[in-house]
Amino acid sequence: MCVLLAASAAAQTPKTTDTKDAAALHFPAFEDATEKSKIQFRHSFGEQALSSIMEATGSGAVWFDYNNDGLLDLYVLSGKYIEGVTDHSHADGKDATNHLYRNNGDGTFTDVTEKAGLAQPPDKQFGPSWSVGAAWVDVDNDGLLDLFVLNYLQWDVHKEPTCSFDGKPDYCHPKLYGATPNQLFLNKGNGKFVDVSEAAGIRQHPGKAMGVGVADYDHDGRPDLFVTNDKLFNSLFHNQGNAKFEEVAFETGVALPEHGNLISGMGLDFRDVNNDGYPDIFLVALDTETFPLYQNDKKGGFVEVTGKSGMSVLSNAMSGYSANIADFDNDGWKDLFVSRGDVQSINMKDRRHVDQPNTVFRNLANGKWAALTEEAGFTALPPQRHRGAAYGDLNHDGKLDLVVTALGAPAEIWINDSPEHNHWLELVLQGTKSNRNGIGARIKVTAGGLAQFWDVSTASGYASSSAGPVHFGLGAAKTADEIEIRWPSGTVQVLKNVEADRIVPVVEPK
Repeated sequence: MCVLLAASAAAQTPKTTDTKDAAALHFPAFEDATEKSKIQFRHSFGEQALSSIMEATGSGAVWFDYNNDGLLDLYVLSGKYIEGVTDHSHADGKDATNHLYRNNGDGTFTDVTEKAGLAQPPDKQFGPSWSVGAAWVDVDNDGLLDLFVLNYLQWDVHKEPTCSFDGKPDYCHPKLYGATPNQLFLNKGNGKFVDVSEAAGIRQHPGKAMGVGVADYDHDGRPDLFVTNDKLFNSLFHNQGNAKFEEVAFETGVALPEHGNLISGMGLDFRDVNNDGYPDIFLVALDTETFPLYQNDKKGGFVEVTGKSGMSVLSNAMSGYSANIADFDNDGWKDLFVSRGDVQSINMKDRRHVDQPNTVFRNLANGKWAALTEEAGFTALPPQRHRGAAYGDLNHDGKLDLVVTALGAPAEIWINDSPEHNHWLELVLQGTKSNRNGIGARIKVTAGGLAQFWDVSTASGYASSSAGPVHFGLGAAKTADEIEIRWPSGTVQVLKNVEADRIVPVVEPK
């Protein structure tokens, strides 16, 4: 399954830059439905107090329809005790490998990691890989989904640095660990993958990766990869074709935020937030580091607008982990959801704002944002050290809902309770020549005089995946005048006068 998402708009009440006034109009609002959902999941990271940087990473969640019944299902991951995670007594020398589970189509899954060629031994140069996320992407547009894996840093339980705060065990700063390269596995079409990281130009740029976004930022027909790194420069891998990439973060202006300091880059999303047809980049970090927002200049680069948009002031006191771009109030302008929580251990609660509520930044359609926390309903639950987040229309009411994970705490279910002033449309893509889920397709929706764009990808947020239908808010428009889909195969498909407030299956023409 894959994530598909977008937004669309029409004539509507003029927006305002004032948060209080924005709250008086229609705006994204959510209701805590954790207990009602009967999802009884509580994340565990092993110990009661953080003693390792790996425990601090937490986990994510995935919305996807695993049995094709039209309803989104939830997969949530937990942690485990550090002791025994890296067991060097294994004869095969493998450590805590990643896993690929194949859907058998009967409600069960089979672990095909070994068979698929993804059970990788420890790297001879960098040691064991500790992955915090991955993305499905057809890098060569051959109709087969390839796999990009994010690796965090060089860590070995037997060589863990000793760090403490006020005499109590604490996890260590990322600077005490070495960087590691990410991995690209090319799909061979026979159930097997081959590691092409070095040949592709990925391995040559090690980092401390925490998030990945996928979009064709320069409209050359090939998907590109943006990677956030923890206290290192970001990476932007520009797709050169034939599964070759060039790292261009400095040349394109996205290696560092405008203040010039290295930040704790966490989750991100790679979407068009200003409806100009080109994907932008939004990422989150820790307090005092701000949440950088890079606007696509449509010339092959980006301009940071964090300060200009007001995001610097709004986010300076916040710590974020997941960053998800979607239209949560169906007004045709994509909003920004951030799962919040600091990385510091519980030992530093008296000195740092560790537990935090979540926040949604409403798009005011004028380059500005309104930060909504209490107004959006997120103070209905106690603040937590939130981590992953995923969105999807869980109850088929045409509004996007949320699941959010937290360290050592229950997963939170937030049902979208925004006023029902606006219309919506959802597309379920089915590729024929392109990959089955249409990942990499670029969608343009025109409704009510406003055009919107979306690069289809499941990669969104932190350690999570949002694999529901492509969602568009249409504002007051009851019909999408035109929907244009540019499939990865190069096929262009156009739909006219599509009625709103329904789910529309779209098959790529053969």
